[in-house]
Formats: sequence, structure tokens, C-alpha cells
Amino acid sequence: MRQLEFTSLQVRDLEISKEFYTKKLGFEVSEMKNPDAIIFKFNKGEASFAIRKPLESLDNKEVGNGVSIWFAIDEKIEDLQAMLLEKEVAILGPIMNTPFGKAIHVKDPDGYKLTFLEQN
Repeated sequence: MRQLEFTSLQVRDLEISKEFYTKKLGFEVSEMKNPDAIIFKFNKGEASFAIRKPLESLDNKEVGNGVSIWFAIDEKIEDLQAMLLEKEVAILGPIMNTPFGKAIHVKDPDGYKLTFLEQN
């Protein structure tokens, strides 16, 4: 295998998750349409990302546990942290130094851990 092409997270409520990813995190919805998913914009050469209705019932199941998805950012991590705090996004700890750069972790409505990275 060479690279990740596509990631989709199964979410309990598509509209709640869409609002979180667009209004709080700033993702933009792609023109691609799928009645069971929201696909976010991406540039050629980048992995595409989506949230989708569950493929099976999520009742009594913990989703998001053990999953961490990393997104590279263009801005300063401190600016992103300030914006996330302003929008009341659940931040999981302080900015961290990693071998790849500065990172911050947040949690989405279903418990998926998202990492935003200001690369070295």
C-alpha cells in the first residue's frame, strides 16, 4: 500500500456531525453527493474524508474509541486552538510537540479523536 485515499466515519446523527465539522471545524462540503454521507472538499493528491450514516446499528456500541485521524493545517496551531476554544470544541489537552510538529487533539460528537498538526 502507498497512501490513504478515503476515510469515512460512521456517525450517529449525520446532521449534528455535519454542523460540528462545518460550523465548528471549518470543513467545506464537497459537490459530490451521497444520500447517506457528507463528503468534504479535498485537493488532488489528498485523501478525501466523509461522515456517513451507520452501515449497521450503533446502538449500545462505542464508536470513535481507539481511532485518531490527523489533519495537516496551514495556520499556526495557537491560532487554531484559539478558534476551537471560541467555538467551544472539546480540546483534549494542551498543544503537544510531536516528531512531526505541533499538534492538538479534539473530540467529535461521536468520540472520534481528531488531531490537527502544524508540520515542522
